[in-house]
Amino acid sequence: MEKRSWVCTLIVQTSLCFTVFLALNVGRPQKLNNGGKSSRPLDIYFFSVRGGFRALKQQNHLLNLMDRVAKTYKARFVVNISELGEDDPLTLNGTRHFSSLKVPWYTTGAFKGLRADYFQKKINFLDWKSLEIIVVDTGSLQDSMLLESDDQFLWLKRTLEEPKADWRIVIGFHQLLVCEENEVQVVAKQAYEPLHHTLEKFGVDMYLSEQNCAKHARKGSVSYIGIPSPTDRYYFDFVDGASVAAKDMINGFLLHRVSSLEIVTYFITSTGEIMARATTRQKGREVV
Repeated sequence: MEKRSWVCTLIVQTSLCFTVFLALNVGRPQKLNNGGKSSRPLDIYFFSVRGGFRALKQQNHLLNLMDRVAKTYKARFVVNISELGEDDPLTLNGTRHFSSLKVPWYTTGAFKGLRADYFQKKINFLDWKSLEIIVVDTGSLQDSMLLESDDQFLWLKRTLEEPKADWRIVIGFHQLLVCEENEVQVVAKQAYEPLHHTLEKFGVDMYLSEQNCAKHARKGSVSYIGIPSPTDRYYFDFVDGASVAAKDMINGFLLHRVSSLEIVTYFITSTGEIMARATTRQKGREVV
């Protein structure tokens, strides 16, 4: 009887210590694991990053960081949010000089050799699961009066009407939402309301673009996650109310982990720290 009491006491004390550890660490920055043990072999990983011109030193720092993380997590592809298309210097230098970054780069902007400025790509994982990437030219989708006769918009609707993959992500350069820093309400930009309605109607899980709001947002069933430029003030909010400054995003990027049940997005700063996390689950449910 005394032995059972002693064991119970030990279990209770251990549980309390673990609870305190979680309370102290949830929401705080974490250093990336360099040993590769944090990767999950049944999941797939990819990056999203803000392209464009940078000073050579900044560009090299960013690519070296992406290279290190790509080796650890075996990134399958990169999403580059850029106005420069395939000529973006980040894409060119990354695929030329870093073996781990010689993976497909899906870049917004002007595409060469593809139908106009939009295309679809399906990626299989776990043998029976699939991730669908749809890149659109949002610059030509701003005139809502002409959308119903626009070739790209008609192609997008036909593509979304096809049987849905397990995960469906649409990528465009422009943000689709308007939200104030101190307001909870999030509304679609008037010019992009038909596009947002279409994404929601056909069960799109996530939209990746330039910075959307002071933090990532969800409207309807669609999770909107954006990558800010150096001129934006904030990015994600932490659990404790702090924010990631824009200066940390200049050489930062997002690491996405895709599993059968959720997509977890990690914000990686220029120092290699995980500063925030967003989780998108099936049916559009999202948790920070």
